[in-house]
Amino acid sequence: MNNEAVAAKRRSMAVPEAIVAVSGGLLRVEHRAIQALMFLLSALILLNVVTRYTGYPIYWIDESAVYSVVWLTFIGASAMTRMRLDFAVTMLTERFSARGAAIFRVIATLGVVLFGVALGVMCWLWLDPVGIAQAGFDARDYAGQSFNFIYTERTQTLNWPTWVIYLIMPLFAFTMTLHALANLFEDLGLVAKQELPGFAAANADGVVN
Repeated sequence: MNNEAVAAKRRSMAVPEAIVAVSGGLLRVEHRAIQALMFLLSALILLNVVTRYTGYPIYWIDESAVYSVVWLTFIGASAMTRMRLDFAVTMLTERFSARGAAIFRVIATLGVVLFGVALGVMCWLWLDPVGIAQAGFDARDYAGQSFNFIYTERTQTLNWPTWVIYLIMPLFAFTMTLHALANLFEDLGLVAKQELPGFAAANADGVVN
């Protein structure tokens, strides 16, 4: 193998390795975010109980807890994608040979990638960053032109712009796609299967999910 072929092979392996590395770093960030959101949710629930018991309930706590659960769910689902802890139906694949199960694992992982890309496209069309920019970031003018009121709506008690809460959707689409690509590269044998520190269950073999 000449030097050009070796260089070309190294370049072809650079992208999968980079994506797997970024996915690993993102997983660590998600792990911390999940811990923080769980702490926040517990604190909000406890504060809600105390204030209601004392007769001085805080009206915005319920909505804060709901949004904490929403963000916790999507971030957790993204992390579960990389850890391969999402739901799996093995009634059929467990009867296959090792090669057959590996092929179906690739197909399933590719399906997750396609779903993440499709979700990302839908979020792009929904949030329409180009349209709001063309409207000079004037939410009312944009809503009048497009009948898309996402940038004019606000939450009921926190009075936050709802689009800030909805940002979890495109974020989830991006992170899930990145994790699914990392899984796909591992399934194809382009990179070695990575050990995920702190997630022992994620290193199980033979599961098609």
